[in-house]
This record gives sequence, structure tokens and C-alpha cells, in this order.
Amino acid sequence: MDFQHVFHPASTPGAPTLLLLHGTGADEHDLLGLGRVLAPGAALLSPRGRVSENGANRWFRRLREGVFDVDDVIERTHELAGFVEAAVEKYRLDTERLIAVGFSNGANIAAATLLLRPELLRGAVLFAAAAPLQDREPERVDLSETSVFIGAGAMDMITPIDQAHLLATQLTERGADVEFREHPGGHALPPALLDGAKGWLSDLTVGERG
Repeated sequence: MDFQHVFHPASTPGAPTLLLLHGTGADEHDLLGLGRVLAPGAALLSPRGRVSENGANRWFRRLREGVFDVDDVIERTHELAGFVEAAVEKYRLDTERLIAVGFSNGANIAAATLLLRPELLRGAVLFAAAAPLQDREPERVDLSETSVFIGAGAMDMITPIDQAHLLATQLTERGADVEFREHPGGHALPPALLDGAKGWLSDLTVGERG
């Protein structure tokens, strides 16, 4: 358990566990409110990224804006997966109800986890995400039991929407059930997008309980 983190147990029986993955410059407290909005009653597991970029917390290094250190992406993804496995054991979490929720850099590490450690997550909600391995073709893993919601802004200057489309294609080609929601804004979470993600997540978890 070598990541600083916050854990809040579920207050509703059978609720999912949300793995909350913050964006650049935030910390383990940043997405707790978002988690409560998306899935009231869910357990919340929120670690802090261990990479520092000029004092800003991140999940992996980048060479410059928009260009990732892909070797570091891979290494840090496996580190995060190890933490999640330890947390599952410590907090007695149900891996069939473990869903990542990430924004920007956090969505990127969540996407990398789907592609590199496909057994770990039941699904993911990815806001402002890019294809984390960039010009490397991911392995042909089996994501046929995985559901993913991707929210992307048409005017996002930090994470261009073509990166979100590339990620959606990579996930779909590996069998994931992907719902892609485009909004007209930029690098943000507009209310309509949050409502869409909340409804998608509710349908997913109700389906599991049913």
C-alpha cells in the first residue's frame, strides 16, 4: 500500500467501488465529490499519483505537452495495479464491481490499466482521455467483459478529441463495450456529460446486481 490514498467504504449494499484517478496537479481528495455524484453509496478508493512534474502530482512522466513517456506509462500502470490488488485484499473489495473513474491524466492511466491489466477492472469512466500508449499498438487483450464510458470535448486543446476516438477504437477492437459521448466544450466536465456518465454507471451496476 505504497500510494497515499483515501478509502471510504460503501454505504449501500452491493454498490460498486470507484477507483478515483485525479488529473495533473490534483490529489487523492480531488475526485471524492465526483465519485459521490456519479455513484451515491459506492465505495471510494482514491490514490495520489506518485510522479511530480514541477510540484504537480501526475501518474506518469511526459516528454512535453501531449507526448507521453510510454515506457514510464507502462511501469507506472503496473505499480498502480499492484496497489489496487493490495487494496482489494485489505478492504475486501469485490473485483467484479471495481470501476475506474479518471479525468485527464487520471483517465489516461485508467485507460492504460484497461489495456495492460485487463483482468483488474470491470469498467471505467474516462473523461478527457487520450490513447495512453500513443504510437505503440497495444496487445490484443480480451476486454469482452469490460464496459467503458468515454466523455470528450470537441474543443479540448489539451487532449484533442482524435486521441479520445483512437482510444475508443483500441478498446472496441479488443471487445470492450464502449459508449462515447462528445460535448461541444473543452477540457472540462459539463453537467450534461456528468449526467450521462451517472446514468450509464447506474445502468451498468443495476445490470450487475440483476
